[in-house]
Amino acid sequence: MTKDKIEKLISQLTLQEKVGMIHGNGFFVTKGVERLGIPPFRTSDGPRGVRKDFENDAWKDIGLSYDYVSYLPCNSALAATWNRALSHAAGKLLGKEARGRGKDMILAPGINIMRTPLCGRSFEYMGEDPYLVSEMVVPLIQGIEENDVAACVKHFAVNNQETRRLDVDVDVSERALREIYLPGFEAAVRRGKVKGVMGAYNKLRGTHCCHHDYLLNEILRKEWGFAGITISDWGGVHDTGEALMNGLDMEMSVTSDFDAYYMAEPLIRMIEDGEVDRKKALAKIDEKVRHILNVMDKLHMLGGDRCAGGYNDYEDKAALRQAARESIVLLKNDREILPLCRKKIRKLLVVGENANRQHAPGGGSAEIKALYEITPLMGIQMLLGGNTEVVYKPGYYNEDIGNIWADSGDSENGQADSLKQDDGAVQSSPEPAADTVSEERLRRQKEMNERYLQDALEAAKDADAVIFVGGLTHDYDTEGKDRADMKLPYGQDRLITELLKVRPDTVVTLVAGSPVDMSAWLDDVSALVFSWYAGMEGGIALAEVLFGAFNPSGHLPETFPVSEKDCPASAVGEFPGGDKVCYNEDIFVGYRYYDTCDVATAFPFGYGLSYTDFVMTGIRAEVIEDTVESKGVKVSFDISNIGSRAGAQVAQIYVADKYPRVKKAAKELKAFEKIYLEAGETREVTLMLEREAFTYYDEESHSFKVDAGSYMLLLAKNAEEIVDITEIEFEV
Repeated sequence: MTKDKIEKLISQLTLQEKVGMIHGNGFFVTKGVERLGIPPFRTSDGPRGVRKDFENDAWKDIGLSYDYVSYLPCNSALAATWNRALSHAAGKLLGKEARGRGKDMILAPGINIMRTPLCGRSFEYMGEDPYLVSEMVVPLIQGIEENDVAACVKHFAVNNQETRRLDVDVDVSERALREIYLPGFEAAVRRGKVKGVMGAYNKLRGTHCCHHDYLLNEILRKEWGFAGITISDWGGVHDTGEALMNGLDMEMSVTSDFDAYYMAEPLIRMIEDGEVDRKKALAKIDEKVRHILNVMDKLHMLGGDRCAGGYNDYEDKAALRQAARESIVLLKNDREILPLCRKKIRKLLVVGENANRQHAPGGGSAEIKALYEITPLMGIQMLLGGNTEVVYKPGYYNEDIGNIWADSGDSENGQADSLKQDDGAVQSSPEPAADTVSEERLRRQKEMNERYLQDALEAAKDADAVIFVGGLTHDYDTEGKDRADMKLPYGQDRLITELLKVRPDTVVTLVAGSPVDMSAWLDDVSALVFSWYAGMEGGIALAEVLFGAFNPSGHLPETFPVSEKDCPASAVGEFPGGDKVCYNEDIFVGYRYYDTCDVATAFPFGYGLSYTDFVMTGIRAEVIEDTVESKGVKVSFDISNIGSRAGAQVAQIYVADKYPRVKKAAKELKAFEKIYLEAGETREVTLMLEREAFTYYDEESHSFKVDAGSYMLLLAKNAEEIVDITEIEFEV
């Protein structure tokens, strides 16, 4: 459709029809204009798959079978693959299923920087590093939008905690905003050409992000050239005038009084009562409608041959299994206990409630009505078959204490309830307090934990091998609340400690969406694996890694600190804060802080082991045309697989300014590549570093700049394991 035709459509719309297009007429749909052939605009959560359908005006499951769908690995798992091609494949499947379910926009991906490991929605995001986030989100968006479905990158911006998420006011420097918290969104817009951006619940410097002129108009539209739809988070609008003037296109919320939304009847009354300049107001409404119609046109909603999509195609599950496989991170294998040899194991003990737990239904708006989900216990049994006796013991007792998203009252869902709490969120503790849980329930929890513990320890004595599968659940990794600390819930530290006393060869596997404190037993465990909420194929993928059918290649997309007290958000900045939270750590987020301030970690950013060994040497660099202002720097190195089996290594290139003129992190990730090699294979690898790899944001000139001088290029296996260094000189 041409620009003139879109303008003609706008001219034919009444004010009421236009307003109907810019606010919800259902929990996930706006009004269409049937007489002009403009359909309703349908959205759906979420980042791990297309969410189940609710009634239009009540948070009640429709109760039909057609909305069972594929359950994708969470975004943290996807980031842990460090594989751009897998990110694209996951996006393509997500977009296909969204279109197959009749959706126009999928409310994904989530890319807020993981400022703290305690954030309840960390599992929905892609790590702590803006470069890694940018590189992984672009192909994900491109994959989604190949299917005539708009991706909606969220939450814009600095939405880094759930505590007081509706009103907390973030105070962050312009440099940190530009270097840490915005690059992923900029990449999504400029490179990914994303068609949707969702505003965040929180405030930035005193103004709610969903109607923030600086974010939505100045940066998003003017600087980055965004031409798509800006949409509020559900319930994120607080002022009609600001929503009208400050760049929001579409308001959505969690209540069924749709005509009472800020951009509904209150907007019409504001115009009719003369509270706002009528000409300016009508022009702003036209602008919003224009953005919506332009996206509709690109999605072939206004005519043309639109992709039909499809879902639950079994051929698509191979991509999900591969993503799950490559997300799994081998953290320790000191005595080469892994991989386990299935031929030597006649009796296997699997301990841990997470071995038998399905995670798809939890997490808040990221919940999925999964067609199926293979648990670790199921995956292990599937892989081993009938020649091995698999004994399962829960080991600890989980009574699902504290899940605010469970069905509740008239709402039938925590979606609306999550916005009704006094402070906008609740913080939970792994061990519930006596004033919130009955003494009887606490007593039962303690009694059952002791019984399950002893049962598991007794069973471990005569098993050929023991696998523990624990970690977190969506009682803790969830929208609407943050964790109080990194401790494992349900008494797992004691269970793991006692298991390792009985069986030092116990393989410890943790399933979670964010780091946990392992200090109670980390020195004693020899085999340690971290598996995320890895999707419907996650259980079989984990089994394949544990028994050597797949060589692990996942790397951490975030630092695993020893304790939450070491995290810069807590140690230097403020978390969770009160009415306001100050990001005093500035640009020193994640490994930038741990490296620069020499703080010990449990496992560093980018870390991940393999069942084979790799050697990377001979880093060399060339400044193209002798100036960074042109094409940048070409970096080459050699990598060899010196082990006995095929595998993959993530080669990471960090940049360090040798003599910085402003305060900088010790080093920053600026390039990476996942490289697959056969046993004994050697390959030369060449990567390009563009000008942006050497820039920093100068607050005086309000721009990114490069200083002349010496820069070190560090070839690394992770943020702490540098294997080779070279140096270049820039003359700017």
